[in-house]
Amino acid sequence: QVQLVESGGGLVQAGGSLRLSCAASGRTISSYGVGWFRQAPGKEREFVATIRWTGGFTYYSDSVKGRFTISRDNAKNTVYLQMNSLKPEDTAVYYCAADRSGNGSKNKWDYGYWGQGTQVTVSS
Repeated sequence: QVQLVESGGGLVQAGGSLRLSCAASGRTISSYGVGWFRQAPGKEREFVATIRWTGGFTYYSDSVKGRFTISRDNAKNTVYLQMNSLKPEDTAVYYCAADRSGNGSKNKWDYGYWGQGTQVTVSS
């Protein structure tokens, strides 16, 4: 059993930055793949970024590539999402998810553990 808790969301102006954290408990997630997803009102939950268990592979959606960076600190059992140059269209609830296989997947159905989400709102 893995529990995930996101934090770091808030309200920022366009062009600003936020760093989201995903803290895991129950088990170490050093061997898990971890992904970030987001969901805006009236839309499906969509892929944002993922990192493989080795940390050597990362993958991003086209909409955030070059602006967002996913990283992990296995000693702290935590994964981060650094978000720069934020745009109003980035506004959503952001979720982290863990995949026991260790792969970095862009498909939400590959993840068995999910956090409760944290709200990110970008104004202009």
